[in-house]
Amino acid sequence: MINEIKQDADQRMDKSVLALNTAFKKIRTGRAHPGILESVTLSYYDVDTPLNQLANITVEDGRTLAVSPWEKSLIPQIEKAILKSDLGLNPSTSGGLIRVPMPALTEETRKGYIRQARHEAENTRIAVRNIRRDANGDVKELLKEKFITEDEGRRGEEIVQKLTDKHMAMVDATLTAKERDLLEV
Repeated sequence: MINEIKQDADQRMDKSVLALNTAFKKIRTGRAHPGILESVTLSYYDVDTPLNQLANITVEDGRTLAVSPWEKSLIPQIEKAILKSDLGLNPSTSGGLIRVPMPALTEETRKGYIRQARHEAENTRIAVRNIRRDANGDVKELLKEKFITEDEGRRGEEIVQKLTDKHMAMVDATLTAKERDLLEV
């Protein structure tokens, strides 16, 4: 029973860390990265569709993304979607290719992105702690119902704490790497 609680908590904590990585992809550094445009969606046959399902996104050079749509009629819609995406990007079209230059980051925007990254990391830490609380509650419930002994309950809580510590370290390492990327000139 404790193993099931451990597995459930581990899976949920992994999902929280994965969500943090996804959130960090949306925070752009000075370099071009196709993951920046993952959050961009546009209406395609009345269905909100991610841009990466409608076009090929590649890195043209260190600071430019190239978006080549599979249907040329989508070019104006894609440009509008990138402009509306709140990423601070200005696409330009040449023929059947949309180029998205990455503006250089100023000191002020870097600090803003670092603040945003720290906020996302703190939200993930809170989620991991909530999962720990739920798992410890499940262990205490088993103890209360006398399905496990007190020693097993204590051991279960230690296991959950080790999982929490492991995932908190992952969050800290991810945040440190993102901050290093943002501060790199």
